[in-house]
Amino acid sequence: MSTDSRLYSVVFNKCPRCHQGNFFVSNSAFSKNFDKMHEHCPHCGENFMPEPGFYWASMFVSYAFYTIYTLLTFFIVVQWLQIDVNYYLIGLMPTLILLTPYFFRMARRTWLTLFIAPKPQHKTEMPTQG
Repeated sequence: MSTDSRLYSVVFNKCPRCHQGNFFVSNSAFSKNFDKMHEHCPHCGENFMPEPGFYWASMFVSYAFYTIYTLLTFFIVVQWLQIDVNYYLIGLMPTLILLTPYFFRMARRTWLTLFIAPKPQHKTEMPTQG
C-alpha cells in the first residue's frame, strides 16, 4: 500500500496530512486508553480537533463499518459455509462488542481523512506555544 494514500493513514493510525505522526496516542485499539487522541500531529502539527463536536458524524461511518462487517460475515458463514443462522448470530454479537474499539478508531480516522488532503512531503514546524 502506498504511503501517500488516504487509506494508509486510516489503516495504520497515521496523520492524514503527513502520514508520519500517530493519530491516536496508543497504537493498539485494545488498550486501556484506546480513545485518547493527540490534539495535533506530533510530526507536522496538523489539528486533529477542527471544531467541537466534529467527530459526532463519525458515528455514521462506524455504523457503515458494522454493516459491512455484518453483511460480509453473513455471506461467508451462512451462505458459503452453510452454517445455521442461529449459530452465526450467537457468534456475531460477541465479535461486534469486541470490535467496538477498533471500529471507533477507524471511524474517527476515516472521518478526519475525508476533510484533510494528504501532503506527505509536508514538513512544517509544530506551532509554538507562547
